[in-house]
Amino acid sequence: MDARPWLASYPEGVPVDVDASHVPNLADLVEGAMRQFGQRIAFHCTFKDMSYAELDRLSAAFAAHLYKHGFRRGDRFALMMPNMLQYPIALLGCLRLGVTVVNCNPLYTARELEHQLKDSGARGICVFENAASVLAEVIEQTDVRHVVVTGIGDRLSWWRGPGFNFLVRHVVKLVPEFAFKAAIRFNAALADGAGGRFEREALGHDDIAFLQYTGGTTGVSKGAILTHGNIIANVLQCRAWLTANERESDVKVDQECVIAALPLYHIFALTACTFVYFTLGAQIVLVTNPRDIPAFVRTLSRHRFTVLPGVNTLFVALMNHEDFASLDFSTLRYGLGGGTAVQKATADDWQRITGKPLLEAYGLTETSPGATINPIGAGGWNGSIGLPIPGTEIRLRRDDGQWVPFDDHETTGEICIRGPQVMRGYWGRPEETAKVLDAEGWLATGDVGRMDARGYFYIVDRKKDMILVSGFNVYPNEIEQVVMTHPGVLECAVIGVPDEKSGEAVKVFIVRKDPALTAAQVMAHCRKQLTGYKLPRHIEFRNELPTTNVGKILRRELRDEEMKRLALARAA
Repeated sequence: MDARPWLASYPEGVPVDVDASHVPNLADLVEGAMRQFGQRIAFHCTFKDMSYAELDRLSAAFAAHLYKHGFRRGDRFALMMPNMLQYPIALLGCLRLGVTVVNCNPLYTARELEHQLKDSGARGICVFENAASVLAEVIEQTDVRHVVVTGIGDRLSWWRGPGFNFLVRHVVKLVPEFAFKAAIRFNAALADGAGGRFEREALGHDDIAFLQYTGGTTGVSKGAILTHGNIIANVLQCRAWLTANERESDVKVDQECVIAALPLYHIFALTACTFVYFTLGAQIVLVTNPRDIPAFVRTLSRHRFTVLPGVNTLFVALMNHEDFASLDFSTLRYGLGGGTAVQKATADDWQRITGKPLLEAYGLTETSPGATINPIGAGGWNGSIGLPIPGTEIRLRRDDGQWVPFDDHETTGEICIRGPQVMRGYWGRPEETAKVLDAEGWLATGDVGRMDARGYFYIVDRKKDMILVSGFNVYPNEIEQVVMTHPGVLECAVIGVPDEKSGEAVKVFIVRKDPALTAAQVMAHCRKQLTGYKLPRHIEFRNELPTTNVGKILRRELRDEEMKRLALARAA
């Protein structure tokens, strides 16, 4: 039996493997794109365009600013911004200098941000002004010594070059000056670096490009070590798939207009939007607040967009807006669903409204993230996560540690992935790395799946207790730890339950210590310590929780009870 049976299902023109050896590092990859596509629009955000040539100049200025302030190859620098033009400038500035990027969610609570900054050892950060107060709460407990603050007021259209050095060269006033050891506005940082030099030490595939934080397959938030080689390989893998399938559309690849509504600090958008389409010379439209659906739809109406990556909940929200169906979809090639499962009803509605397929892809932070994707011309949604992309191997591992044979299309097993895009490991956590990455390079994903006779893979369950909320990993342990710090809680357990909007939602079961404790009080407590997508959607009080004979709470029993209750409710 062929060791890669899915190759027989590859569309014509898709290579078996990719060779990334000719691209030394990410800096060379993006610099080549900026030179090649100079006058094209690279990014658009809120009525402002930024060309590849402008991005080249501004990211070089940001790199020179960091170099002037002592940042060198391998130093960690955090980015804490929503989708805005400043993000790609800072991102590429870091990568061109060889600095490792640590992406942070701008909605993090102080507890979450402190953990990530301390764990990564970040020495600097570029932070959105709305999150500056959160940074101020924790900065003294971290190694951060250089802060760049940005916001809507940093109008990049004002930037005209080194003669503009008088631009806001001052310490940010949003928080007390003593809160930050060093702070500068974004435009002032660009002015500081304009025309300056930076010397990049030799970078290779083994250098670390990102510490991309994730819960991984188990446990607390960990930094996945993604090297320059990992990202380059995944970019080339995805590009090979997309360009080979170009003939499926009248739209040429060099005319791509990609809608980046997913946050660029998330690995899906980071690779799919920022790198894959950027290196193809696409225009990338940044949507700062995709939850504002009316504004989002208006943005779509102004662009002849060709690709719209998203998660199931985003597609549903768009299609439920009254003006979405009247948009011009003539240039759209496909919607690309990832992060969480695309539901059949969503894909069917998308096909009906847009006339174009909604493709499902699959990956993890630990795989940079692309691992599988459905062919563009395969006829739309088929319930699978698609075929392994070029250079990627996937096997199914049974609970006894043995591989499921390729000709066994009934037996399920844990999806394991091997390829050049698989992370090196978790930052500073060798024991956690050993749990998911074996000596032969196989990454255990925690997802249980099967493979059909054509080589298409299907996810049927998850091995661990992870909850997937709108594409974001949520772990019961973290939620339980927060809930248990409330003085009115005696015991608690957290599970995921089905949710029409987010795929899954967090439900917490609580045994009260204080009989007067209310759900509103629990929610108020959680909001202080948890990002929005981690908040419980459902709270149920019980007199006791099911436990083993040694006192371990049985989440599985709670899940089974919940599924039975939901089934009875649907049948009623």
